[in-house]
Amino acid sequence: MARVVVVGSINMDLVVATSTFPRLGETLFGTRFATYPGGKGANQAVAAARLGAQVTMIGCVGADGFGDQLKATLGREGVDTRWVSTGREATGIASITLSGGDNAIVVVPGANHELSAADIDRAEQAIRHADVVLAQLEVPLATVLHAAKLAKTHGKPFFLNPAPAVALSDELVALATLLTPNEHELATALHTAGSDWADVLRRMPGRIAMTHGKDGAYYTAADGALVHQAGFSVDAVDTTGAGDTFNGALAAFWHLGIGEAVRRANAAGALSVTRAGAQGGMPTLVELEQFLQAQS
Repeated sequence: MARVVVVGSINMDLVVATSTFPRLGETLFGTRFATYPGGKGANQAVAAARLGAQVTMIGCVGADGFGDQLKATLGREGVDTRWVSTGREATGIASITLSGGDNAIVVVPGANHELSAADIDRAEQAIRHADVVLAQLEVPLATVLHAAKLAKTHGKPFFLNPAPAVALSDELVALATLLTPNEHELATALHTAGSDWADVLRRMPGRIAMTHGKDGAYYTAADGALVHQAGFSVDAVDTTGAGDTFNGALAAFWHLGIGEAVRRANAAGALSVTRAGAQGGMPTLVELEQFLQAQS
């Protein structure tokens, strides 16, 4: 059982469906409202836990009902939440309006932006005993950098999913064992807009696994050879959370080597789009194994 520590965001998604988007000053009736647990950090933690990893979450929620609910949800998934702190701000939310297949989203980070280096230091024992430390960029960049440094201190692989896309410092890139961007995030994170993404991967052998939608994923072997892991054909219902599922799976299966970890992560991401909701579609280990057996 892999031991995965996730440093990242914990949000409540507030989803409203309408027949059309409201114009400025207009009030409309919606057709549906639902709340879903979310946040890239929490999503990736749940994905790894469902796939058999022993997962610890380092994050921050508010002293409110959403925070209590989100911690309880993580706990039910088997995620250790002892290092999820309570901040002064409200729990982070994403307000999502859906209409005609499009969406408009407003994110209020709230307590996620209170996650600090001190919170990371308090959880040092979890990082010391981890097999993989996994982070994203919905919490302060300085906190992510501190987590990367602490992972290096204890000789632990540090995975960085550079999303939402921002330009990364050379220091943070150097500390990352593995970067897991999509094509857009790769160009932004590494300041390589206009460059061929395959050349970028070759320049960092073994250190990038790039997702490419239905096409699957690409990575470079230690010798610099570009490897394509083809996608799996499924009937997509909701693509929300597919990337988070990929990242959680990659961390959970890293001990099997990059090739097998990417193959399984690809399959898990494909399975996740066959059901609605970011966390709702994430497969269990049994479901993943059955799916892979059916593909062989």
